[in-house]
Order: sequence, then structure tokens, then C-alpha cells
Amino acid sequence: MKKFIFGFILLVLVAAVFVLFRLFGPATAFDSDNYYLYIRTGATYEQVLDTLKEEHVLRSPAFFNFMAGRMDYPKNVRAGKYEIKKGMGLTTILRMLHNGRQAPVKIVITKFRTLEGLAGAMGKKLEADSAALLDYLHNNDSLRSFGVDSNTVMAIVVPNTYTYFWNTPPSAVFKKMYAAYKAWWTPERVQAAKARNLTPVEATTLASIVEEETNMQADKGKIASVYLNRLAKKMRLGADPTLKFAARDFEARHIYFKNEEIESPYNTYRHEGLPPGPICTPSEATLDAVIHSPSTDYLFFAARPDFSGYSNFSVTFQEHQANANAYRTELRKQEAIRDSIKKK
Repeated sequence: MKKFIFGFILLVLVAAVFVLFRLFGPATAFDSDNYYLYIRTGATYEQVLDTLKEEHVLRSPAFFNFMAGRMDYPKNVRAGKYEIKKGMGLTTILRMLHNGRQAPVKIVITKFRTLEGLAGAMGKKLEADSAALLDYLHNNDSLRSFGVDSNTVMAIVVPNTYTYFWNTPPSAVFKKMYAAYKAWWTPERVQAAKARNLTPVEATTLASIVEEETNMQADKGKIASVYLNRLAKKMRLGADPTLKFAARDFEARHIYFKNEEIESPYNTYRHEGLPPGPICTPSEATLDAVIHSPSTDYLFFAARPDFSGYSNFSVTFQEHQANANAYRTELRKQEAIRDSIKKK
């Protein structure tokens, strides 16, 4: 009898250890450091369980299923991106899923030229795909609350790193970006733009052109002054980057006369004033250079013939022609040298 009792107690202890190990011991079956479980909006518990089985995430999907029922998880499935770390216990995994403790998603916004490019990059990080995001960006009714439309919406996209949950809907995605935009445009910056007869959106549009004109920070304010002077004199901006945008040819190295005939509201050789909206997402440094641009008489600029990346600025067209011709002459020399090397 004693042996029976001892055996029974031992069996109970073994069973208890087994259950405790299953509950609190390592429950994962994968070899990598972590696994990300994506649960789409509207997904059922059965779909979640099927994913865990198909991806071989757990050592015992059956025990997960048993405990999930006891923790009432099947009725509380929450969409999101969840990080299951190697060696995680079953109760820890279930509590994370039950409570909706998602892994954050970071989206780095740098330089984008088109809505398609922006939506495409963000769609790779979020549940909302690029098509859904693009539809939102083209929906003027949705954008009206931000004071922008499909042409100007890029103005509220300030380059930065944004943190979201994977299942954040497009409206909330851009609401957060709009908050960052409003925070950047302090009263002092708004006033600085106003002193140059620009609204924040107009300043961003001008900054986007400057961003595409040069990488040299020291020249950005002077280039902005050129365009501001042209605007003040009712001259057409004649900005080459707007032609590239109109043609969707961002890698073009040369602008030809035929390009100036492109029919587009973004063609600033044919249409007066600023284009309908930004042609890229300018950096904060470029925006600051525009709203704090110096007062000059410059109306023209041309690349320096030393290929330093800087520009020569001029007041008269005659000075500009001389500067432009000096650059073209040196450019032809460099191209001739490259051609001769290729032929050898």
C-alpha cells in the first residue's frame, strides 16, 4: 500500500512538474532569437492557431490551445504585430496576446518624391498596404481635416522616425504625422515664413525645390532667395527640378528645351508661381534655410565650373549666361576626357 501511495504521489509530482514546465518553461520551437506573429484585423482564434502550427512556433500547439481556452483568449483576439522571443513561456505568450501588447513598428521618413513612393514604403511596415494608404492620400475629404489636399499632403510629412502599431489605420498614421508637422512649425517659424510672404505649406513647397537643387547647405538660403525674388517680380520660377517631377524622370542629368514644353501644373517654365505642392519631402535643415533665407538681389544661379557642388549667383541675365557657359565649357571638357578613356 505504501508503495502504491508513494508511486501515486510521485506520479502527481511528475505531472505537476510537467504542467509547470509547459506553463512557465520554454514553449517556443524555433531556432532564431525571435518570431513575429502578425494577426490581421478581423482574424479569428482558429486562424491564429493555424498560423502558429504552420510556422512551427510552439512546441505544443495542443497545450497552447488548452490554456488559451482557460485564459479566455479565443474571445479576445487582438490584431497586431507580436514579438515572441525564443524561450518564452506559454503563459507569457498568452498574456501578451490577450492584452494586445504589440511590438512597435518604426517608420523612417527620409526623402520621398511621390505619394506612390511614400505609400509603398509605409505599406511594407503596416497592415494597411500601399494601395490603402495611397487611396487615403488621394482622398481630399479625408485630408481636409489636416488643411491639405492630395497635392499638398506631402507638406505635412516631416522627415523623422515615427513609431506606430502595425495595425494603425491610415487616418491615425497621418494624424500622428500632422501632429509632428504642427510641432515643428512653431510660432517663430510661422512668423519667419510669413515675413517672406509664405505659408507653412508654401514654404515647404519652395523648400522641396531647393532640396532638389543642391546638397550644399551653405547655398540653400541663397537659392531660396533667388526664387523668392522671382516670385516677387512675377517671374516664372523656371526650376529644373519641377520639370523632372512633371516628367517623373528624377534621374535626368540634363534638361532640354523640349522638356520645357511639358504640359503640367508643375512645369514652372510655363506656369507662374509655386507648383501645386511639394515635389519631395525636404529636410528640416532645408526648411530652416528657406524661412531664414537672406535678403539678396539674386535672380539667377548656375553650378560652379569646379564641380564643387556650389553655385555662382548673379543679378543680371548676362552675368548668369557667363557663369552657365563657364560650367558648360568645363563639363564638355570633362565629358571629352571620359569619352577618350572609354575608347582606350
